[in-house]
Amino acid sequence: MHGTADQQIIRTRKSGDRLRFAALLLAGVAFYIVCFRVADVDFGKLWDGLPRLAGWAARAWPPDVSEVHTLLLRAAETVAMGTIGTSFAAILAFPLCFLAARNVTPSSWLAVPARAVLNVLRGIDSFVFALILVAAVGLGPFAGVLGVALHAAGSIAKLWSEAIETVEPGPMDAVTLTGASRLRVIRYALIPDVLPSLASITLYIWEWSIRASTVLGVVGAGGIGQELKNSVDLLQFDRVLTIIVIVLVMVTAIDAASAWLRRKLV
Repeated sequence: MHGTADQQIIRTRKSGDRLRFAALLLAGVAFYIVCFRVADVDFGKLWDGLPRLAGWAARAWPPDVSEVHTLLLRAAETVAMGTIGTSFAAILAFPLCFLAARNVTPSSWLAVPARAVLNVLRGIDSFVFALILVAAVGLGPFAGVLGVALHAAGSIAKLWSEAIETVEPGPMDAVTLTGASRLRVIRYALIPDVLPSLASITLYIWEWSIRASTVLGVVGAGGIGQELKNSVDLLQFDRVLTIIVIVLVMVTAIDAASAWLRRKLV
């Protein structure tokens, strides 16, 4: 009798699991259908536009290298925006990550608003920040630096706080037993333990920030993105090709340098 009842319970649970799976599957399909309609996905438009795209590509060859020095200078601006922006972001993120990490925050009441601030910074893209800040500081790469800094600060602090939360408590407990203050525990027990992880995260965000900086010129924040927008607006596709090649070389070199540095930290 007991065996039959157990089997019936198991069958009921399996039936309920199948119904839940089917309901989730239907909900997912419905969600994607709505997304396709809202996004106005039309592969027919893409097919009709391919010949025009092919014509533009044909006009892009050979690439225009007459202003390569100017373009390289703009590429250097892009790297500078990503680098300085990431540096400012790390400075902003340093105190926030300790407030947001549950295992070291002075109070849970501080962790909640700190995490809310990080969500706001991460939720607003650097493109949007740069667009707003152009009105404050004017056109040029400084607006891009600030846009990158604000958005990247949220990402860095979020990842840093998660790295801090996963640290083994043993070293910190040992230093705490000596009567050391919270700041000394963080300085002598926590930071040396997590420093490689924090540095690796910062390098990853630096790499990402430089890639993001390539499009900030669209809102007047300088860099090679501004040259790209100007060239597209003027239908100078041979110049567009040169810019794309420079961007690819720049991003590939930054990715390789970042990956090499991260390996050295392991």
